[in-house]
Amino acid sequence: MATISTPDYLIDQAKRRFTPSINNFPGMGALERKLLRTDFPQRVLAEPPAGSGLKPVMGDAGLPVLGHMIEMFRGGPEYLMHLYTTKGPVYYADSPVLPAVTALGPDAAQVIYSNRNKDYSQQGWTPVIGPFFHRGLMLLDFDEHMFHRRIMQEAFVRTRLVGYTEQVDTVVSKVIANDWVADDPRFLLYPAMKQMTLDIASMVFMGHEPGTDHELVTKVNNAFTTTVRAGNAIIRTGVPPFTWWRGLQARKLLENYFQARVKEQRASQGNDLLSVLCQTEDEDGNKFSDADIVNHMIFLMMAAHDTSTSTATTMAYYLAENPQWQQRCRDESDRLGDGPVDIESLEKLESLDLVMNESIRLVTPVQWAMRRAVRDTDLLGYHIPEGTNVIAYPGLNHRLPEFWTDPMTFDPDRFAEPRSEHKKHRFAFTPFGGGSHKCIGMMFGQLEVKVIMHRLLRKYRLEPARPGYQEKWDYGGMPVPMDGLPIILRPLR
Repeated sequence: MATISTPDYLIDQAKRRFTPSINNFPGMGALERKLLRTDFPQRVLAEPPAGSGLKPVMGDAGLPVLGHMIEMFRGGPEYLMHLYTTKGPVYYADSPVLPAVTALGPDAAQVIYSNRNKDYSQQGWTPVIGPFFHRGLMLLDFDEHMFHRRIMQEAFVRTRLVGYTEQVDTVVSKVIANDWVADDPRFLLYPAMKQMTLDIASMVFMGHEPGTDHELVTKVNNAFTTTVRAGNAIIRTGVPPFTWWRGLQARKLLENYFQARVKEQRASQGNDLLSVLCQTEDEDGNKFSDADIVNHMIFLMMAAHDTSTSTATTMAYYLAENPQWQQRCRDESDRLGDGPVDIESLEKLESLDLVMNESIRLVTPVQWAMRRAVRDTDLLGYHIPEGTNVIAYPGLNHRLPEFWTDPMTFDPDRFAEPRSEHKKHRFAFTPFGGGSHKCIGMMFGQLEVKVIMHRLLRKYRLEPARPGYQEKWDYGGMPVPMDGLPIILRPLR
């Protein structure tokens, strides 16, 4: 039976509480409130061409050096709501780290995602994750992106998903049964979920059977964690010991690992994703190069495990807070029983679909869609000059009261007929992006999360760690529970 070490727990809590950050440094709450009341001097991003009829984008620089990072990292979508209601749908944040136009609301999202005239490239992501996820699918543009996407799509067809689902269930069943701690309010769900989704990715993506190559898998998984964290670094320098430098070192480790694995897998017929990418070709016989596979695998590992971790953690939190919905989901899982799951059986867990949608509406894993204007263009009647970073924020759109009834209330039925609030605007609900860059692994991610929640609900009743507990989120990257999200797992049998 798994247990929690009291000294390790106390050290972990101390690190979370005393590691300096914008979210927990003393006085930051008061400073944030003051900043929200401050009217910073505004300036014009660029004058529109004469006779164009376009409006100039206005903006400000916020604090010296920090810009608006304090408000953004602490408030996330709440700060964006403040911008939307006080500045409008198009506003310029002249940040020293990432100057960008904020494109707020579903109308702006529709322009960005649809990209009908190919005015926007994916290079808006480059300053944030480019050095660590070089030439991942999300960073490719136009014809090159479609070329790579067509080949990669073979790895996510339904016949492949059948095998992946079986592998996911193998890992999840083992971890939840043997590694998670019951009846203990010190159990932290987020790091436990993150470790499990990394184990899933190690098996499904890299072909490591659970329990094998433990030292290697741990080393590789730790490198992924370091690489992802580096994208949020404020000090962006390749000088040790800063986070940016550690991310670059971790990227080298991952490149060396995958280069060796690609050489092994080229001659194999495995059913893990790495083997599939090594063997797959398009209708014209084109295959990925070794370098392509290395880049795509590093990106896919990041994209898959972080978003699934966030989604499953948030679902567990809201189910613990809403026992009636927890029981409704469990009733459907009980009808499936403890036998092997497949895609057809998971599709019957309709209440889990509603809870998943509502959870990622309230806490959207990918809060932003970063683009860069490749030519002068307009956005909702505003002039956007070439080279401008433009960021759409689905996390804000998912909370707008003009589309969502009581938007801060957990209400999964809003996604069911006849309400279907997500259909009021085509781009009011876009947790997986939209347009040609819509998440290629969406179906895999949804199946993975449903397997996790099905097994969890079959074994445990989820309870808040204490009466009145409410989670606080760190919006420095993907939303992360600041305290690790303690939760009590009560065995059902």
